[in-house]
Amino acid sequence: MICRQLIVLSVLAALLPSSAAASSLTVFAAASTREAMERIGAAFEEETGTPVVFSFAGTGTLARQVEAGAPADLFVSADADWMDYAVEEDAVLPESVRLIASNALVLIGPADGSPLELKAAEIAALLDGERLAIADPETVPAGRYGRASLEKLGLWQEVSGQLAPMENVRVALASVARGDTPLGLVYRTDAAIEPGVAVLAELPQDSHPEIEYLAALTGTPPTQQAQTFLAYLTGPQAQEILQSLGFVTDKVE
Repeated sequence: MICRQLIVLSVLAALLPSSAAASSLTVFAAASTREAMERIGAAFEEETGTPVVFSFAGTGTLARQVEAGAPADLFVSADADWMDYAVEEDAVLPESVRLIASNALVLIGPADGSPLELKAAEIAALLDGERLAIADPETVPAGRYGRASLEKLGLWQEVSGQLAPMENVRVALASVARGDTPLGLVYRTDAAIEPGVAVLAELPQDSHPEIEYLAALTGTPPTQQAQTFLAYLTGPQAQEILQSLGFVTDKVE
């Protein structure tokens, strides 16, 4: 009888979640980080037993949701401006903000497209009266970087009337991949995961503000699990995953 009770207790103990895995982490992350974050989350869960649940969208949308009290443990922004906004609105802990990666901006076209020079005539010829897909330049980091670059290159006036603003950079990527728009501005890492597009040109790094991915804790006080995951994002395993997908990590400390 005692033996049977011990067996039952052992089975129940195996079925119950451990304290480390009893709760999951919720991370609000920029749409352009989807593949990297999902791989990092899987690696983190395997290592610690803590599941990571992600919500991906445009950074501005996420920042406002976090500000409004959405139940996120961490916020991953695709630019410094939205992270500054979150800090100013007391939506994240200022001392927790960490740089986790950088990126580059590229002009994409159909998969059979050929490299081009960033000149008004060439871009106009490829657009041929159609529109340029771009993340919303008013609210989305990729769009803001794109506008800054086009202005610096003297191309903004030529294309500003032919823009197709999108809710986030992945929607812009999909638009070009489907053939809805002939050209688009996306991150280099976005283009790398979509076989339906080709990189036609990389926008000069000095033509726009540095592309920074920043992560921060939202909880007051933050959980130990959240703090561990934030540290994990700048650790060797997460950084290797980011590098493998084309993100730049040379300035991460």
